[in-house]
Amino acid sequence: MNGDSPTGTTAAASTASQKIPRHVAIIMDGNGRWAEKRGQPRIMGHRAGVEAVRGVLRGCADAGVEVLTLFAFSSENWRRPKKEVSLLMELFMTALGREVKRLHKNNVRLRVIGDIAGFSKALQKRIADAEALTHDNTGLTLVIAANYGGRWDVTRAAQQLAQRVKDGELTVADITPERMAECVSLADLPEPDLFIRTGGESRISNFMLWQLAYTEMYFTDVLWPDFDAQALQNAFGSFASRQRRFGRTGQQVAEMSES
Repeated sequence: MNGDSPTGTTAAASTASQKIPRHVAIIMDGNGRWAEKRGQPRIMGHRAGVEAVRGVLRGCADAGVEVLTLFAFSSENWRRPKKEVSLLMELFMTALGREVKRLHKNNVRLRVIGDIAGFSKALQKRIADAEALTHDNTGLTLVIAANYGGRWDVTRAAQQLAQRVKDGELTVADITPERMAECVSLADLPEPDLFIRTGGESRISNFMLWQLAYTEMYFTDVLWPDFDAQALQNAFGSFASRQRRFGRTGQQVAEMSES
């Protein structure tokens, strides 16, 4: 469903009685195009995108969202021009150093998922330090997916299970969807209820392939730096208007809600 539809806006008019997703996952698309439309270098769009993160984080925390996962850098993003990748790494370093104290002050727990071994030692250390500082916080959990890919995630989980079979801990018959789910990233957290992609694209781009199996999808033409409080409420309104059946019939879900 497109995030700019009248239905989404109407449903978002009041958030007081909305069903709020426990876990929101977002592909923050459109930073480069936002900058290009303004005659600016693409990196300026990424910097503006950091400002948008602050607003969305605040909006999710205020609404009662438990987990916010942001796709910051995919395993495919290394294919971008070297200069842009280098500037993105610098921005990641700067943002971590600047924002972690703010996150800690607001009781936010930070986690990073992905193959961080692909990053510089300095960036790996900054990630580890930020996670350690916020580890015991009890508010919203902010997950940053960096050098992350859904296929990488599933492959890594399969390798873990294969090793356990090799070690004699499991048999092949013991490998079930439930065991696989225990090995993918964020296995200890609720799966995403709401997926948002900004920037006008309508695909999931190798993001959390396992975890998004029953997630509600929401696509909007709004470029990420312009994704403000109202845009977030529109997404929440769309989510609240949907009936999540998980394989059941609509009547079954209605009866369960009444009981």
